Amino acid sequence: MDNVPPPSEELMLIDRELAQLDARRHQLLGRRAWLLSVLQPPPPHPWGAPQPRSHPETSPPNAQNVLLTLGAVLLTVAALAFTLVSWGHLGIGGRAAVLAAVTLAALAAPVVLLRRSLLSTAESVAGLGLVLTVLDAYALHEVAAADTDPLAYAAGATAALALLWAAYGTAVNRLRLPLPVAVVTAQLPLLLWALATDAGALTTGWALLVTAALDVALALWGPGRAVRVVAWAGACATGAPALLTAARLSATAGSSVDAAAPGALLLAGAVLALFIAWRTLAPVAAAIAGLAALAAVAGALRPALPGAWTVPAVLACSIALLAVVRTELPRPVRHGLAVASGAVHAAAALWALPAAALALVTPAAWVFKPWSGAPGSTEVPWPGLPAATVTLALLAGTLVAAYRFSATERPWRAATASGALALTWATLLLTPAALELPYAAALSTQVALTVAALATAVAFERKGATEAPAVPAPASPQAPAQTAPDPTEPSAPTVPAARPNAPHRPAQPVPGAAPHGPAVRLEPHRALAVTALACALLGAVGVSLFALATQAATFAVFGVLFALCAAACATTPLVRSTTAGPAVLYATALACATGAALELPVHRTALIVLAVPAAVALLGARLRRHPLALPLEIVASSAALLSVVLAATDATTLALVLALCGALAAGTAVRPERRAVGYAAPVLFVLATWVRLAAWDVAVPEAYTLPVTVPALAIGVLRRRRDPEASSWTAYGPGLAATMLPSLVAAWGDTDWLRPLLLGAAALAVTLVGARSRLQALLMIGGGVLALDALHELAPYIVQVVDALPRWVVPALAGLLLLAVGATYEHRLRDARRLRERLARMH
Repeated sequence: MDNVPPPSEELMLIDRELAQLDARRHQLLGRRAWLLSVLQPPPPHPWGAPQPRSHPETSPPNAQNVLLTLGAVLLTVAALAFTLVSWGHLGIGGRAAVLAAVTLAALAAPVVLLRRSLLSTAESVAGLGLVLTVLDAYALHEVAAADTDPLAYAAGATAALALLWAAYGTAVNRLRLPLPVAVVTAQLPLLLWALATDAGALTTGWALLVTAALDVALALWGPGRAVRVVAWAGACATGAPALLTAARLSATAGSSVDAAAPGALLLAGAVLALFIAWRTLAPVAAAIAGLAALAAVAGALRPALPGAWTVPAVLACSIALLAVVRTELPRPVRHGLAVASGAVHAAAALWALPAAALALVTPAAWVFKPWSGAPGSTEVPWPGLPAATVTLALLAGTLVAAYRFSATERPWRAATASGALALTWATLLLTPAALELPYAAALSTQVALTVAALATAVAFERKGATEAPAVPAPASPQAPAQTAPDPTEPSAPTVPAARPNAPHRPAQPVPGAAPHGPAVRLEPHRALAVTALACALLGAVGVSLFALATQAATFAVFGVLFALCAAACATTPLVRSTTAGPAVLYATALACATGAALELPVHRTALIVLAVPAAVALLGARLRRHPLALPLEIVASSAALLSVVLAATDATTLALVLALCGALAAGTAVRPERRAVGYAAPVLFVLATWVRLAAWDVAVPEAYTLPVTVPALAIGVLRRRRDPEASSWTAYGPGLAATMLPSLVAAWGDTDWLRPLLLGAAALAVTLVGARSRLQALLMIGGGVLALDALHELAPYIVQVVDALPRWVVPALAGLLLLAVGATYEHRLRDARRLRERLARMH
């Protein structure tokens, strides 16, 4: 249901729609007149065929305009050639007479042409006249002022030409060319004068700024659209270099007195830009004015303040500039000034935030020298650390004020609140280093800051969970039914059609409708909770690294953080799902620190670390399907992997750790929701067995493969009982291959007879079982291994027989074999097909 606006806004909407209806009516009437003129046939011409109508010269560009332009260019080239080449053949009187006559003729001709409506021709001749006036100025310099400084003469000539062309364009106001050309020429006199007098950069900047001010005056009050466009372009082209020059001089000034002059230029530019913003309602101009004023203040403060304190000082000035947002200035002006202040805030944040990042990263050096002794104080390698801390505090205060004074429906309120909270945390993080507090005080402060951040996250999440979104009031039963609005129409309030001679009556609110104004929205508590939680995690990482300096600090901080994360697991959903993993990590870190404190070998420390996944497995059996169980077990598995890595230096301990991990996996797989973990248990047990055998220097491959084959075949049997259609390759193939293939490789390199005999007997048994049970995997694997094993055993005798026979016997036997195969080819082919079909029918 649409909200009914107040009477003033409704009246404004009615006036706007009536204006649109009037404009549409005029458009339709014009279209109707044109259609009538098209549909009515022209009257017959009394003298035969009508003569073609002559089009006015003001038609769109055509071949005539091209010819006129080429003619003007050729005349200009001829005039240049005459002035530069043939000038010396005439005397002074002849030169003056020729130039005066040609120039006057070129400037007078457009007046006559305009009377005959030859506008394009007049424009071309006028352009030629303007070029001739430039040639007159050049000729005058060569004849009467040759000793004058070229730049000074050019400054005066351009000023005179600009005035002359402006007067000519005003007098012959139907010409479009002279006035814009006069505006372009007016950009040069002051700049050329500054260059002619060898003025410094500051004077040149003032010349450019004065030129820009004249351009602004022309752009605001000048005649014609073309003049205004050219004037705006000139104002940008001259004002920007003036401000940039002043900013450079202000930034490099050696003292506040030296910065006063460029600061005055910057302030003058700011006043000009603010005037432009006031008259044109351009936010860009207001932003430029704000930046210029702040640059002037920064240039004056930089030499007077020590170190990096200029940044917070300029930031404070930009905060004062934000006060204009609450004034009655036009809205675009306020927005532009707010953008300028925001740009300074962003630059200050980019300068100060790396200091907070260094405060978190710098303690990482203690990882390479743990427990080497506490430093005297907190050290952060950042110049102007106190200034950075004050800067972050000012930024946080600005965001807090923006949050409190902004409207409820602003979409950026959540981002503003989160930014204020993050900057406040960064300020408190840098405070110990800025104040050069001792190690113990700094460490305690960071721990307290982490605890406070986590408590803030819990508080904001609970506050957001207790509040419910506003529900609009239900419609009254007496309210009339309303049709659904068309989604293609703009969401403007519907105004009923007024009856003739009906008195105007202010709109009344629809019964049951929500009151006018934005709907009440939730405060961004979840965004604040997420931000506080991120700050708590970052602070925990930083203080953990900082605590590695001493053994006592390590145990104290790790213990406090473990207890804090464990307690947070019993709070709100977001916090507990995020802190479950860190709790396990801190328990693992405490286990590692305990092993290091007891001076145990690394592989013995692995057994202490393994107590963490064992405890998590017991806790998971109690939690079962609780959302907290999965993150705990995932992080605990990484702790188990760490224990395996630590135990890798000792084979006996590694085998024990792998076996214990297998036991934990098997125990976890007992739970219905963790059945998939059971696949890891046999793998870990097998690995533990292999490591133990390697520690005992067992080199027999069957000792490593049989522990894999037996459970694999048992699993295959259970699967075939459950699913008789399962393939024998997936059920028995991996188990058989795990033992037979390594044993076959060992048998081929074994000179003893026992392994080939046992392998052949086992392969024969597998082949017979496969043939009887019609299992393809057993038949193929057993038969293949049996054939290769037999070939290995018979190979020496075959070699002896071949050596005893004459050389021609082998080719003869091969030929007889080929003849026999060729003679019975069709029969053998049928046998091969039947064998393939039988194998295909096997499982």
